[in-house]
Amino acid sequence: MTGSSSSGAHAASATDPGVSTSGALRGLGTTMQGILLLLGSCMPVLGAVLLSPVLPTMAAHFADTPGVAILVPMVLTVPALFVALVSPVAGAVADKVGRKNLLLWAMVAYAVFGMAPFFMDSLVQIVVTRAFVGVCEAFIMTCCTTLIGDYFHETRRNKYLSLQTVFTTVSAVAFLTIGGLLGAGGWRNTFWMYGVAVVLAAIMLPVLWEPVKNPTRNLRQAVPWRQLSKPAVVTLFGGIAFYTLVVHLSYILTDLGLSDVARIGMMSALASLATAVGAFSFRLVGGFGPYRLLPIAFGLTSVGFVVIWGASSIPVAMAGAVFASAGTGLLLPSLITWALGVLPQEVRGTGTGIWTSSLWIGQFICPFVVAALGAAAGGLAAGIGILGLLAAVMAAVSFFTAGRPVKANSVTQATA
Repeated sequence: MTGSSSSGAHAASATDPGVSTSGALRGLGTTMQGILLLLGSCMPVLGAVLLSPVLPTMAAHFADTPGVAILVPMVLTVPALFVALVSPVAGAVADKVGRKNLLLWAMVAYAVFGMAPFFMDSLVQIVVTRAFVGVCEAFIMTCCTTLIGDYFHETRRNKYLSLQTVFTTVSAVAFLTIGGLLGAGGWRNTFWMYGVAVVLAAIMLPVLWEPVKNPTRNLRQAVPWRQLSKPAVVTLFGGIAFYTLVVHLSYILTDLGLSDVARIGMMSALASLATAVGAFSFRLVGGFGPYRLLPIAFGLTSVGFVVIWGASSIPVAMAGAVFASAGTGLLLPSLITWALGVLPQEVRGTGTGIWTSSLWIGQFICPFVVAALGAAAGGLAAGIGILGLLAAVMAAVSFFTAGRPVKANSVTQATA
């Protein structure tokens, strides 16, 4: 796929300050391009939550299929596993061949594999298509985040990285609602929603431009592995923390005596709103740098988890959930800013892919980690509390490992 570059891209030259030493354009992103990349970032969220409302219906439809109790949940979880596995490869390919066309092809393939189950009568075949959806999501998420780093820098980059978390959080609520409405007419109808990716790709085609003019040949030598390993490891824990309440808040509320599904949904929406507020705040405070913001984010998460541990009533548990969710909302843009800050543009795709993989691995293993901690500590709330104590430790670790913003960003500002 090819498309015309923006007027700003055409006007840039080798002597233009918007062109890096590697021949890549920087700092020329428009609001329209930013919005398109934010919408593209929502596609993995669509894949994760859209089908939740119709899983029971699917289970009933395929009741005679051997292994249905395992296969139906895999329809929802398999994409996340493949995002974690494929993202580093997606980032390396983006650095080798460029970002724009790779993103467009991934969007089209995402729509094809996403809609395919509408025509299928085999649950196993559906699970296979879901694996390919995960592969496409890895390329989409990695390319969108990398292009945000390519198109914007400093304050504008902070703005779009914070909005990325806001958009994905809010879209999760919207996709759950849409999934329920479409599923009311039959579980197959839900899969048509994946077609929106083709529409979005058609809009991206003439609007986005390719920032990489001289693809990197020796990625292994060019990637700053030591600097990148720190945000990658911390992000692995951050993924666990971020997903903890997404998965377990309803169980906590049920254990405290709340049985009304509608009220549980409202409480979960309140926690999601706190996540969005935490993420949105990053555009205001992002200039303080990861080494200041990560301890605050992990600290809020720690306080929230510990409050949930000791909660004996629903209001107290929700207070803890709001604190923790605000912390995790601030956490994600702070982590990706840290990672982008150590990456020269020519290997930004590879580094972003590794960061994305760390985040999704953390999210994927979250239920197992919390279950193991709960089994050892004497219950789900206690397991979350132990995770909160570990978050306090991570707050201290991140303060000493994230580095000072001026030094950390010096390479990026010279090459971004």
